[in-house]
Amino acid sequence: MAKAPRGERLILTLTGKRNAGKSSLINALIDQDVAIVSSTAGTTTDPVAKSYELLPLGPVTFYDTAGIDDAGELGEKRIAKTRKILFRSDLVLVVIGEKGITQYDKDFIEDIKQYRIPFVVVFNKQDLRKVSAAELQYCRENKLKYVEVSALQRQGIAELKEQIIALAPEVLKHEKVLIGDLVQPGDLVLLIAPIDLAAPKGRLILPQVQVLREILDNDGLGMIVKEREIAEALQRLQRQPDLVITDSQVVLKVSGDVPEEIPLTTFSILFARYKGDLDKLVAGARALDKLQDGDKVLIAESCSHNVNCDDIGRVKIPRWLTQYTGKKLDFEFAVGHDFPEDLEKYQVILHCGACMLNQQAMGRRILEAERRGVPITNYGVAISKLQGVMERCLEPLE
Repeated sequence: MAKAPRGERLILTLTGKRNAGKSSLINALIDQDVAIVSSTAGTTTDPVAKSYELLPLGPVTFYDTAGIDDAGELGEKRIAKTRKILFRSDLVLVVIGEKGITQYDKDFIEDIKQYRIPFVVVFNKQDLRKVSAAELQYCRENKLKYVEVSALQRQGIAELKEQIIALAPEVLKHEKVLIGDLVQPGDLVLLIAPIDLAAPKGRLILPQVQVLREILDNDGLGMIVKEREIAEALQRLQRQPDLVITDSQVVLKVSGDVPEEIPLTTFSILFARYKGDLDKLVAGARALDKLQDGDKVLIAESCSHNVNCDDIGRVKIPRWLTQYTGKKLDFEFAVGHDFPEDLEKYQVILHCGACMLNQQAMGRRILEAERRGVPITNYGVAISKLQGVMERCLEPLE
């Protein structure tokens, strides 16, 4: 459970006013005292994460957040951090304290509805007060799921867990397929993994590891080589590979070295299908043809890393896109969870493969771009477009 990739965990966020009992509730949910509990309002300042195995959903991360009614300039910054966690959450627990549901809570609930995030209202501290008739009517009129609990006395916790499991996005209740539908038992899959300046020392990157694992899970045969060994690998094999999967950065060379009759795609295109909406990301790549001088292009990366002279997002993609379009473009960069709110100023968004984001978070970024009328694509789809091999790389997935 502890080794589950961050991008594969269900994210459950506890929100609510200060002193609503969010920290106590997270302790009750995981049956451990991991969050600091105090009667002093505002004890939780920055979001606190705790990993947990919630069966049958599997590995999840609970986030304890600052109060949505936090005050002052510092309080506003804390609320902004809460909203960033909210934006990438799979499910939200709106925790109500002994003062009952307030306009703060109702306004926040409306925000969550706009994000299209499943949520449940948790009436906490039922050892101090009972839910009023007016509160029950509000929940029924607005068709809100709700649970009554006492985190202190551990009452209603089992019911809350059942509600969490029931409300979890349907796609997360089933085993997701990365390449399982493309690989049959006994199939031979050749993986191309360049080792350049950006490659981590002593290990493969997460997409390569996940693809290799899924090949093994489907009783396939996986072989991995660098881009310089493709010809030799094909020559040594007694039969042609059933599928070749390459790193996007070398897709043009690989496309030339791999015969046309052998299906070819990229790790990033597979992740575009796995964690995003492939059709929309392909449409975003086609929008690259419409860029003009002075257009703003957002390069979004979901992980922080040391930038080097060979960096894919900061160096290679801007260079390839400039060469492809012949235009003078204005590139801006967003890293980690700092996804801009003013998306309207961009003509296109190029997003990384999202191996460090979960499916819901990536989906919401795509949705937010769509709402603002901004085309969005990902690195792999865009690179294959810029290198003139996108149609070939999409064929195995059709």
